[in-house]
Amino acid sequence: MNKEIERKFLVKNQTFKKDSLNRNRIVQGYLNSNPKRAVRVRITKDSAYLTIKGIGNNSGTTRFEWEKEISIEEANYLLDICEKGIVEKYRYRVNVGRHTYEIDEFLLDNKGLLVAEVELQSEDEIFEKPKWLGNEVTGEIKYYNSELSKRPYTLW
Repeated sequence: MNKEIERKFLVKNQTFKKDSLNRNRIVQGYLNSNPKRAVRVRITKDSAYLTIKGIGNNSGTTRFEWEKEISIEEANYLLDICEKGIVEKYRYRVNVGRHTYEIDEFLLDNKGLLVAEVELQSEDEIFEKPKWLGNEVTGEIKYYNSELSKRPYTLW
């Protein structure tokens, strides 16, 4: 069990792709999409996880997170009983200075939304901001994947 410290930003354009280390497709659903205790099932190319995320602090920067690897077969069974609204996206990883940004390019009902996250060691850690990074949305619940599963970006 640990606390996750991250900042989240909108992405202005797709120029980050030229510096991307890789691209992975992610499919995820929610057994519980309550922001105070979200329970997520996630499948990537060759692995699957069950994750529980707790409520964030006042800034939304720090949240409790517990994650357990499960089999892809188990994850597919769990996806079948998830709440309505599966989230699909491509995740890119881009090194910028001493940090790695994870940029999600959302698909289906969230198509057009690009969000970058950077994990930090402390809330006040200084990090380099690339030119493609847009407005900060850390702590804005509408950008949580659990919320996007219920209220997709294309319906805003």
